[in-house]
Amino acid sequence: MSTSPRKKKIPLHHPTLPKTPTGIAGLDQITGGGLPKGRPSLICGEAGSGKTLMSIEFLVRGATAFNEPGVFMAFEEKASELTMNVASLGFDLDKLQAEKKIRLDYVHIDRSEIEETGEYNLEGLFIRLGYAIDSIKAKRVVLDTLENLFSGLTNQTILRAELRRLFQWLKDRGVTAIITGEKGDGNSLTRQGLEEYVSDCVILLDHRVINQISTRRLRIIKYRGSVHGTNEYPFLIDEEGISVLPITSLKLEKEVSSERISSGIPAMDAMLGGQGFFRGSSVLVSGTAGTGKTSIAAYFANETCKRKERCIYFAFEESPKQIIRNMQSINVNLQTHINKGLLQFYASRPTLHGLEMHLVSIYNVIKKFKPGVVILDPITNLITVGSVSEVKAMLIRLIDFLQEEQVTVMFTALSLNNIVNEQTDEGVSSLVDAWILVRDIENNGERNRGMYIMKSRGMKHSNQVREFIITDKGLDLVEVYLGPDGVLTGSAREAHKLQEETGVVLRDFAVSSKDRELIRKRKVLEAKISNLQMEFESAEEELNKMYQQEELVKQVTQKNRDEITQRRRDQQFDEKGGKK
Repeated sequence: MSTSPRKKKIPLHHPTLPKTPTGIAGLDQITGGGLPKGRPSLICGEAGSGKTLMSIEFLVRGATAFNEPGVFMAFEEKASELTMNVASLGFDLDKLQAEKKIRLDYVHIDRSEIEETGEYNLEGLFIRLGYAIDSIKAKRVVLDTLENLFSGLTNQTILRAELRRLFQWLKDRGVTAIITGEKGDGNSLTRQGLEEYVSDCVILLDHRVINQISTRRLRIIKYRGSVHGTNEYPFLIDEEGISVLPITSLKLEKEVSSERISSGIPAMDAMLGGQGFFRGSSVLVSGTAGTGKTSIAAYFANETCKRKERCIYFAFEESPKQIIRNMQSINVNLQTHINKGLLQFYASRPTLHGLEMHLVSIYNVIKKFKPGVVILDPITNLITVGSVSEVKAMLIRLIDFLQEEQVTVMFTALSLNNIVNEQTDEGVSSLVDAWILVRDIENNGERNRGMYIMKSRGMKHSNQVREFIITDKGLDLVEVYLGPDGVLTGSAREAHKLQEETGVVLRDFAVSSKDRELIRKRKVLEAKISNLQMEFESAEEELNKMYQQEELVKQVTQKNRDEITQRRRDQQFDEKGGKK
């Protein structure tokens, strides 16, 4: 057996592929750091999918955020047109050109001017592109679009050779390049079917319409030498450019907080152990129409703003002005918080976007405003633009994102007596940390509200039902009454309370009457005892008098007897003396 010490295994450090960050929100996360540095990448897609915009933002972000100048060579849009098109996104290309951070170059290519010969080459393009790169020391290059450059070529041999030559030339110059291409017919990614094979990274953009709802999606087809996301990712084009929302992480490794925050309703906090919800948790408030779900959400928003924290209210059913007006009836003034910049409303019909676009929009707003609490009211309206499983998948991703940001979220959901909504309730309720259910309690010819805490993870909570009351003074919970027929609410509860109060009065009256009768009996008894006491004392006194008389007679008799005896003795003595 060998006794020589074992050699420790030295971990191998594999070299990683150098990457150039794009600066586009979400795209760097999906690609693991950006596009391959010093290599060409292909962005392909149908018309209107966002190829040109993504490539121009790649240059703008590089010039402004990473100090990497870039060259944009267009084959179909003039520089003036391109500048005007992206100005609405806040990109000032004229200023960047003046600062020599970006260079725009338009090359017009007419198919009739291209002669298809064996000597066809791209030397002229290389000279022009090389001059543009050297003039500003560019690190990034965009060619838009490739089809216009090779539109006159039909010889696949020449096309393949020139295409490889172009990609190799870009690699030799050490620039990180994006080449845009139009999507081909059928399963082909590009028109020529060759670009995707010679590119180191291929990104496919898709703009689809399902149920009259348009959605933009992005997918990384390949990425040589790097791990990358392989799913489809929704992306949004708004006034700030492109935002890509990655699929949520499958690892449940998020930090949690033990801090508790109030719901705004003290009685509800009491049902939750007296402290409210966990910060960063998710809360579901479900119930039928008219049970006060929006009122509970507004109270939560109001309490958040009172703590000087920010809150975002996403409304899918009512307009902000309508919510603000309605909440004034329960003594909640949300307008003051809006004026202070603590509360923001974002109201839209669910059919405005697809589910993924709603998710991207929510993601961007939260990143920008950085709230402490987010409210979605109601999430069941999202079923109009997606199936139950799609809504659940969206909410999973949203909850994961909010947990990473330590943002507390409250959902409201409408419950109906049909299969779809029951499935929605079950699906959503399994995701959240706390579930509050508000239901109608019909009794005695009226409808009242009852609140239950169905679940609340990680905290002690009440398992009792409370009557939920909405008045002009606000929201409150009261103890329910248990009568002979079960739980009593509303007027039945009041009648029961009145009956109890009447019973107490009658019982008190009966007790007081019995007390007075007892007092009278006590007095009579005490009088009888007093008379008996007096009779006893009188008899005792009479008896003592007799005893005293007998004793006096005895004493007198004894005294008389003694006197008689003494007289007899004296008489006898006198008689004896006389004889002498």
